[in-house]
Amino acid sequence: MSTQQDLRERRRQRLRFQLRRKGGGRPRLSVFRSGKNIYAQVIDDVAGRTLAAASSLDKALREQLKTGADSDAAVAVGKLVAERAVAAGVSLVVFDRGSYMYHGRIKALAEAAREGGLAF
Repeated sequence: MSTQQDLRERRRQRLRFQLRRKGGGRPRLSVFRSGKNIYAQVIDDVAGRTLAAASSLDKALREQLKTGADSDAAVAVGKLVAERAVAAGVSLVVFDRGSYMYHGRIKALAEAAREGGLAF
């Protein structure tokens, strides 16, 4: 019988495969959330390097946020990663939500990144 962690890993791998297949070589906006913080990075899988990154642990955001684990933090991280990606010359990405549902903090980050100038 599969454990919860195995199922989460299978879901993440299935989504990553679809992104590679349909992404057309575009960089991906990858999101990771923990119980206390949220992280986002724009990754160029062809070159194997990170183009832009932001998290709720960044000094600029840490001072503004009450906690790194709520939707307000996700919105701030989404705007910051979009700003940094646009500055790096990236505006078209694919959204990699990992094994997380498109709901709550993940949705808030995605919508803020769209408002910040990223298209996906």
